[in-house]
Amino acid sequence: MTISIQDIYRAAESIAGIVVKTPCVGSRTLSKITGAHVILKFENHQFTASFKDRGALVKLLTLSSKQRTAGIVAMSAGNHAQAVAYHAQRLGIPASIIMPRTTPNVKVERTQAFGAEVILYGNGLDEAFEFAKKHARKQGLQLIHPYNDRHIIAGQGTIAIEMLEAFPDIDLLVIPIGGGGLIAGNAIAAKAIRPDIRIIGVQSARFPSMLKAIKGEPVYCGASTIAEGIAVKEPGSLTLPVVQEFVDDILTVEDEEIEDAVLLLLNVEKTVVEGAGAAGLAVLLNNSERFKGKKVGLILSGGNIDLFILSSIIQRGLVHSGRLVRLNIGIPDTPGALAEITRLLGENNANIIEVRHQRAFTNLSLQLAEVEFVLQTLGRDHVLNILDIIKDANYKASLLDIEATEG
Repeated sequence: MTISIQDIYRAAESIAGIVVKTPCVGSRTLSKITGAHVILKFENHQFTASFKDRGALVKLLTLSSKQRTAGIVAMSAGNHAQAVAYHAQRLGIPASIIMPRTTPNVKVERTQAFGAEVILYGNGLDEAFEFAKKHARKQGLQLIHPYNDRHIIAGQGTIAIEMLEAFPDIDLLVIPIGGGGLIAGNAIAAKAIRPDIRIIGVQSARFPSMLKAIKGEPVYCGASTIAEGIAVKEPGSLTLPVVQEFVDDILTVEDEEIEDAVLLLLNVEKTVVEGAGAAGLAVLLNNSERFKGKKVGLILSGGNIDLFILSSIIQRGLVHSGRLVRLNIGIPDTPGALAEITRLLGENNANIIEVRHQRAFTNLSLQLAEVEFVLQTLGRDHVLNILDIIKDANYKASLLDIEATEG
């Protein structure tokens, strides 16, 4: 079942004026950091905050009036669920969304807010998908697959059309891979428009299913990843041959590298991107020589990141950069000693976030108490300067987060 560039152009026409034509702009700062000329496609600016809006709408528009009246069913724990529910509501199509029981409540509530019936079933995506197929057959509903569907694939491919309209001379597109719908559609479109363009896929190192499938190797996936949007254990039967034909290479990234990319996009571009959406930048940051001097298009595929996860990424990033540190200081166990050390810290622009003062759990002498400070600083050099000042004042001090002073 082939998909042509004409199919993708027709998909683009069908969603024009409905789905957001998201910004596609160059980033001077990221270009300087990576050594490549970085072009960003902000699919996290879609109404449901992911590229899934495109394929979902294209698919729903192809349904007959009979299929629309009967209703649809989709299986997803996130972006596909919200996109299908939103556009089904707009088109007046009854929608049931099957989600694993482990799906966070916030994602369930967002999907329900678009008028869909949410059915929680199974302990993972595989069990939920099997139930979705049975539910579709039993109720006579049209199943809307998240990636293994020609209309879904064509809809996702409209991104490449927009990117190459804005920047016809892009050398490479770096695209996240889960089930393969996003990269398949965009690889077909990009290669048809620019046969010499290179397509690089990126997967989580914990879920390298497409890479393993292409190599003919057994697929072993981890339990979880920060890039849950591309945590797919088995690529689509439609997408796999497209990737084999049109994708030039697939690279993998570790969760820690994705975390850094999420934080960098937040800090530099002031944009919130989920793990899967930041995977492309993670590849650039960790393979800079390969992409140096090239004009590279990155698809920021979505921005639906859990706020607790985002908060943890920010906190960990502050620790890694030395802007948030824990400092142990031994002080005399006498009145006024704590006030003296806090005065010293304040005079040297260390913002005290937290103080823990205790006497029992320490190897210090009975005449001394140990105080743990959580400090907000200006960075590694500032931390080292504070340590020197404290030691010059005859206090014993040590960092609990040693990596904050590395590099």
